[in-house]
Amino acid sequence: MPPPDRLAALLDSYRVRSRLFHVGPLCGVTTFAAQPGRGFLHVLRRGEMGISHQTGGRLSEPRVVDRPTLLLYPQPLEHVFHNAPTEDSDFACATFDVEGGATHPLVRTLPPVLLFPLDEIESLGPSLDLLFAEIDQVRCGQRLVADRLFDVVLVQLFRWMLDHPSDLDLPPGLLNGLSDENLARPLVAIHESPGRRWTVEAMAREARMSRSSFALHFRTTVGESPNEYLTSWRLTVAQNRLRGGTSVARTATEVGYATPAAFSRAFSQRLGRSPRAWLAADGGGGS
Repeated sequence: MPPPDRLAALLDSYRVRSRLFHVGPLCGVTTFAAQPGRGFLHVLRRGEMGISHQTGGRLSEPRVVDRPTLLLYPQPLEHVFHNAPTEDSDFACATFDVEGGATHPLVRTLPPVLLFPLDEIESLGPSLDLLFAEIDQVRCGQRLVADRLFDVVLVQLFRWMLDHPSDLDLPPGLLNGLSDENLARPLVAIHESPGRRWTVEAMAREARMSRSSFALHFRTTVGESPNEYLTSWRLTVAQNRLRGGTSVARTATEVGYATPAAFSRAFSQRLGRSPRAWLAADGGGGS
């Protein structure tokens, strides 16, 4: 049996859209403000710089980056680049917006910033070569092509992280769960079929583990119980359905609740308001 696709259901349901906004040198001090639901993907192609982050109301001491590096900011974090007032540095910078914002389960499991020296991730080479070839020449549709290539780079980066969890030293979370050979199948099955009548026993069968061993291993690896994760995923899917105009009754059925009332109770307990009140408060767009 082929291994499950650990990313497809996550990224099909909650799309990530990148947008190129800078190519070339950055001189002096450049500040990138934190915005809910928006991430940043920077590629330092040449040169060196210092990076500071806004934490606890203070700007940290600059950290020096002196080799070609990809910098991923999956969560809102104000960051500042310090560059000498020369044109020795060369950057390609993009924002990426995630449907579901900070509630996206893959984004939620990552730290606010990750740095990846380019020579340590060989699989990114061909995509980055295509990206650089595109942005180095002004041609029709350049920005559109660059945006899509940044999407590809981001997906390939997620793929690399799934295959190298020990290199990241992440706390318990979804990425570690999807990287675990026993937990990947039940997690993918939950992502693909949230409306299925899931029990811990059914999830354990997907993992080919006993119920007790599975429950303990899941909590240790993912950081919450199987039922807690199932509820979180169902309600994340539900928010996406409601934003898209699906009725409360139909959403309840699609995410596995027997009645709209049961769904509304679970929704209110987790999000603090009923589905209709949540939609009214958020204008149909954000949590």
